[in-house]
Amino acid sequence: MTAVKPAGPVPAGPGAASRTASPKGFLTVGRVVAVPVRRVSVVTALVLLALIVAGSAATLSLGRLGIPLSGLGEALTGGAEGKDAFVLERLRGPRLTVALGTGCALGLSGALFQSATRNPLGSPDVIGLGAGAGAGAALAALMLPGTVTVPLGALVGGVLAMALVYVSTGTGFRNPARLVVAGIGVAAICTAVTQYVVYAMKRDSAAELTAYVNGSLDSRSWDDATTIGLVLLVAAPLTALIARRLAIGEMGDEIAQGLGSEPRNTKTFAVLLAIVLSAGAVSVAGPIAFIALTAPQIAKRITRASGPHLVLASLTGALLLVAADLCAQQLPLFEDLPVGIYTMAIGGAYLGHLLIRERRKGAL
Repeated sequence: MTAVKPAGPVPAGPGAASRTASPKGFLTVGRVVAVPVRRVSVVTALVLLALIVAGSAATLSLGRLGIPLSGLGEALTGGAEGKDAFVLERLRGPRLTVALGTGCALGLSGALFQSATRNPLGSPDVIGLGAGAGAGAALAALMLPGTVTVPLGALVGGVLAMALVYVSTGTGFRNPARLVVAGIGVAAICTAVTQYVVYAMKRDSAAELTAYVNGSLDSRSWDDATTIGLVLLVAAPLTALIARRLAIGEMGDEIAQGLGSEPRNTKTFAVLLAIVLSAGAVSVAGPIAFIALTAPQIAKRITRASGPHLVLASLTGALLLVAADLCAQQLPLFEDLPVGIYTMAIGGAYLGHLLIRERRKGAL
């Protein structure tokens, strides 16, 4: 592999060859892992982390059962008792943790997929993973109640949908255009399956499915938090391994091939990682829409720089989902709405903003 030299001065010393950083270069660990780093990205990451902390504190403290801010620090360090312990350990703590993990997974999944396909409007949702998960959840909840759990049904449905897309393209996940077209077709089929199952069953039997198909964080447990945590623990190091190749790949396949980044294999691996991350998110929270689509684009527009923005997309996804869940819990006008409906509203508003902006520029 051809080494990519970081811009700016290289620090001297024994560890200089294995740990370097510059505003426009890479943070490298050894000869394998290299993550693009810029000053604006570091500042943006710190701001996003501050907003995530604020949103998390609001999630735990607002409302009738909220933990007072004055006692939140003590509660988080093991001093919670009575109502505060119940809220932290059973009610809102697991839900918040799942929201953070799921948001990170979806944001990272979207960044990987968009970088691999070079399509700013691409996400695992587009290629049918969410629709497949919805169909699996519908079959599990309404046709196989008590036999297969809804999360397991959603996971199996998403995996089968991706397998169908893989076979349908004829080239696996290597051709972005075929991937999107096949994904749209598979998504339509899965949506038809979901609608048929719901139509064929009694309306009251579909109550459990309604929230799950839209994406929900209600009644999450520490087991769910552990599941999404393990997915991130496995996927994050693998993502770091291809971060430099993805950054090089955005210069074009010919240049990337000349620099030894193997663009076709990198794209396939990136799409597979995106699917794993999305499937993990779906298994604990259902097919939450628009986070994977909007988080990478928001990160790019904040920094106004090229690159996959993997870390920033993860943080943005976590912030968006925490904010949406805060709305789902605290807005008085709409009670018990699934968090996925709020993310749809966020995504729709963002896409509308982009449309108006492009029209003003005369691009549309």
